[in-house]
Amino acid sequence: MLYAVVSEFIATGQPVSSRTLSRKHGFDFSAATIRNVMADLEDGGYLAQPHTSAGRIPTEAAFRLFIDALMRVRQLTREEAGRIQDLFGERKGADWLREAGRALSELAGTAAVLVRSRAESRTLLKMQFIPTRPGELLSVIVFSDGTVENRFIELDTTLGNDELSRLHNLLDDCVSGRTLSQLRDELATAVSQGRDELRQLQSLGVSLIRAALAGADRRLDIVIEGRSKLLDRAEGEDTGRLRELLAALESREHLVELLDRIMHSQRVQVFLGEETRDTVGYPLSIVAAPWGPGDNPGGAIGVIGPTRMDYPFVVPLVGATAEAMSDAMSRLRGAAPDDLEDGEIPSSVGSSAPEHDPGE
Repeated sequence: MLYAVVSEFIATGQPVSSRTLSRKHGFDFSAATIRNVMADLEDGGYLAQPHTSAGRIPTEAAFRLFIDALMRVRQLTREEAGRIQDLFGERKGADWLREAGRALSELAGTAAVLVRSRAESRTLLKMQFIPTRPGELLSVIVFSDGTVENRFIELDTTLGNDELSRLHNLLDDCVSGRTLSQLRDELATAVSQGRDELRQLQSLGVSLIRAALAGADRRLDIVIEGRSKLLDRAEGEDTGRLRELLAALESREHLVELLDRIMHSQRVQVFLGEETRDTVGYPLSIVAAPWGPGDNPGGAIGVIGPTRMDYPFVVPLVGATAEAMSDAMSRLRGAAPDDLEDGEIPSSVGSSAPEHDPGE
């Protein structure tokens, strides 16, 4: 009966009466028996009655029991699954990460949130240093999630093309699959073991990677798509609560704390209303899952909404999206990155700003 009440409330948003349960869910009990069971569920903290003459609505305790023990997830339709797969078929880079958020928001009918791990902890595909002017290099870092970040590095001296070419040959042998920190440590360890000429080259690599790390943004990148859908679902809230909601969305560091926990989990996680208030500052419900190839977390993706959310649909939807993203990352890791010619600056890179703003 609790399953029926929660399912009906998810579908309609209206208090559920004993008559509705009897008529729509086929319980072979008298109306009095149904009312008695609903009263017992109310006494147990699973149902609430907003008005004396109204039916009952499920509490957060009911939703938690529903999600953990009663819920029967709905299989995605071929069209829904195909749309998710198509999204990650050919695209790569920062744009399709945003597109993933937009697509998930449209499919779920509420706001979507996407977080990507810190640059220092993401694995690499390729790293190259391009001279821009005397005493300055542009580091072009291609991560295994397909994104590219560019950072300007100031030098005390000017490096020649031959020296940079030898450094790139050295990096090509050890960059792929390592993080910036791991690459720096790998070269630092090799310094004491190499020949004099190789040791010099490795020391140069350590210095340049250390400079690139110093310019790395230590925050998680976070994107929220479909805010308007979330506000639409919050219609009827008083002005003060809507202001709290907007403040929670703008204060992203609180969301980051919660999503950072999800990023290091193994499956879809559901946080309900009051469970997020202390962390986020507003009782938002969040359904999210980690994505990334293998044991390397690339980030987390999920949806934000009210406690009344279609969990039998949203949970598998989020899981399928995260799985598709992980598969796409695995393909990118196995593919050879586009070669960058020494001295060639990508056309999307300006003379004074990086291509991708980590705080965007």
